[in-house]
Amino acid sequence: MPPILTSLLDTDAYKLHMQQAVFHHYPDAEVVAEFHSRNDEDLLPLMGQIEDQLRQAGRLRLSHDEARFLARRPFLHQDYLDHLSHKPLDASLLEVHEREGRLAVRVSGLWQDVILWEIPILAIISEMRNRFRYPQLGVSEAIAQLDRKIDWLTRELSAEEMAEFNLVDFGTRRRFSHAVQDAVVGRLCERLPAFRGTSNYQLAHKYDLPAVGTQAHEWFQAHQQLGFPLAQSQRAALLTWLDEFADHLGIALTDCITMDAFLRDFDFELASRYQGLRHDSGDPVVWGEKAIAHYQRLGIDPRSKTLVFSDGLDLERAVGLLRHFRGRVRLSFGIGTHLTCDLPGASPMNIVFKLVECNGGPVAKISDSAGKTLCRDAEFITRLKQAFHLAL
Repeated sequence: MPPILTSLLDTDAYKLHMQQAVFHHYPDAEVVAEFHSRNDEDLLPLMGQIEDQLRQAGRLRLSHDEARFLARRPFLHQDYLDHLSHKPLDASLLEVHEREGRLAVRVSGLWQDVILWEIPILAIISEMRNRFRYPQLGVSEAIAQLDRKIDWLTRELSAEEMAEFNLVDFGTRRRFSHAVQDAVVGRLCERLPAFRGTSNYQLAHKYDLPAVGTQAHEWFQAHQQLGFPLAQSQRAALLTWLDEFADHLGIALTDCITMDAFLRDFDFELASRYQGLRHDSGDPVVWGEKAIAHYQRLGIDPRSKTLVFSDGLDLERAVGLLRHFRGRVRLSFGIGTHLTCDLPGASPMNIVFKLVECNGGPVAKISDSAGKTLCRDAEFITRLKQAFHLAL
């Protein structure tokens, strides 16, 4: 079967950004990450084809043109790009097998090597499953659906609202297929002036768009086992990021250990230096109001900062958030599945690939949304909650 992934850049930007930070600051850290599906769906019949696609992805290498494209990013350093060119995806770290009647994918090794596997694993599993379940669907259905959404949005928003909408494609991980995401991004470029970029580096290159993304939960999770006092781990993650990227990539993810715990660490120094915050769980209006109030308490004008909403958004919810917060803060909307896996009759997957260990110890995410907390070690969850003064 031809490869689903044909470029090492067919990944989310935050993976490369985090990999550079790991390469420079934690080159010896070791991690374990695992695939989780929240769908009650049997993927075992596809296991052989999925593993074959993953092994093919392990043979991808940066082209000279791709390397030159990355080198134009002012925050990507040449020593890191040399490393990426010489040591890309390492398929020897993969374990694909059956566990308790479900497809299991586990990747273990140096964090700087494991980190790039998340997006290939999720995108390949999603596309293989969609080929199997919906062979009759594809690009034409996705674009017809998208055109209806763009028509609605252009009728719904005033010119002033459209100028502040700032839509970004976040759809690589759970896309219907690579072809669908490519077509969706192309159509958004053609038809929607409010379209500002994509998280996918390959498509950013193809369509001359900003590649958008900073850090993910794993950045904060790993710091729980990198030698810092547990109560200082989140602040250490935030400061190390600033050490690496200074005036670039300044949107902080807030919900690895709840928004309230994040804001207790997000003091004037950090709030001044970071350009804004990203929402990924919990009620977005409550979250946004907390963020604005926090900036105001610190004496920082919220209108100088950006709030990025990215939790299961569709265009209707994004418009509601725009109208609620408009004029009080800068806004951006990262929409994924509802752009790149919205086809009539197709149900998208709810899949993740998360760190479960770092340096031999457990790591955890304590989300603002029920069902998103992830950790097998109940004792560690208790320790983490105590360290961050959360209710047990």
